[in-house]
Amino acid sequence: MLLMKKDAAARSATHSVPSEETVIAVEFSPFENCGAGSLIAYGGDNYVVVGNCRFQEEDADIKGMEYKTLQTFHRGVRVCAIAWSPETTVDTVTHLVKLCTADADRKLRLLTSDLKDNTTWQVIEGHTDYINDLVFEPINGKQIASVSDDHTCRIWDLDGNQKTSFLLHSPGMSLCWHPEDVFKLMVAEKNGIIRFYDLVTLQAILSVDCGQMPLLSADWCLGNTIKVGAVAGNDWLIWDITRSSYPQEKRPSHLDGAQRFRWSKANENLFATTGYPGKMNSQLLVHHLGHPQAIMVGSAPVASGLSWHRTLPLCAVGGDRKVLFWMTEM
Repeated sequence: MLLMKKDAAARSATHSVPSEETVIAVEFSPFENCGAGSLIAYGGDNYVVVGNCRFQEEDADIKGMEYKTLQTFHRGVRVCAIAWSPETTVDTVTHLVKLCTADADRKLRLLTSDLKDNTTWQVIEGHTDYINDLVFEPINGKQIASVSDDHTCRIWDLDGNQKTSFLLHSPGMSLCWHPEDVFKLMVAEKNGIIRFYDLVTLQAILSVDCGQMPLLSADWCLGNTIKVGAVAGNDWLIWDITRSSYPQEKRPSHLDGAQRFRWSKANENLFATTGYPGKMNSQLLVHHLGHPQAIMVGSAPVASGLSWHRTLPLCAVGGDRKVLFWMTEM
């Protein structure tokens, strides 16, 4: 049985990294080829920063956390979301960073950089409203999918050509690409419906329903793809997609409204949710399936974005001029 630390009293971040500006989006690379440590990208109104971090849980010689900025990209446009490409490789020989940002001017920007002198930003245009999420095809990274308030999901090649587009019934909020089957894409809509599309036929093959609105975030458990989770209204919801289109479990979590849902990459039974910046602080809750209460409560004055480390039970969240990290005690 898991024991809760201090009965889950709200705690401040385990580690933090200072930033020049408030951090709106933060994303750990979910891919392996990053040398020692983990790649992380984060940004705000003007910058995107790519860094490397290592934690004492990975290397006993490190005290707490070791962080190094690899490159800061000044762009002058607000970043809303970040996705990593599986083509990214940072090791002793090769330095290739490839990621894509969804920006406040309704454009995607594909970054390719060798972390020295060669950097290109490919602008991808087509959405007519705010872009809420984006993801690379996870095996070869040759396509990018994005969803928007313009009620479309679009798929692009790396030259910025739109390869396909399908109409949604409401704003598209979240996207996940199946880790092995590149023809399956999950699209979550604000109206509470999550659909799974076959990218060969462009037809929805399955859907699940929150039964409530607004759905603001959803995630496919890539360690166990029968599990899907979301936040809608004040609640988190979990489905077993082999059993029913209705949630298997649902609990209230954030009084001021729940904002984000993310499954842990290290443990298929762990997930995190964040709330809106409420009257006082934003809350990060870490939950364990089958546990009635959150097993960890993190609190920060400002919190935006949410990303899990690839191998550790560790979350990163954007904060006021810093990136915040919470380690979950298992």
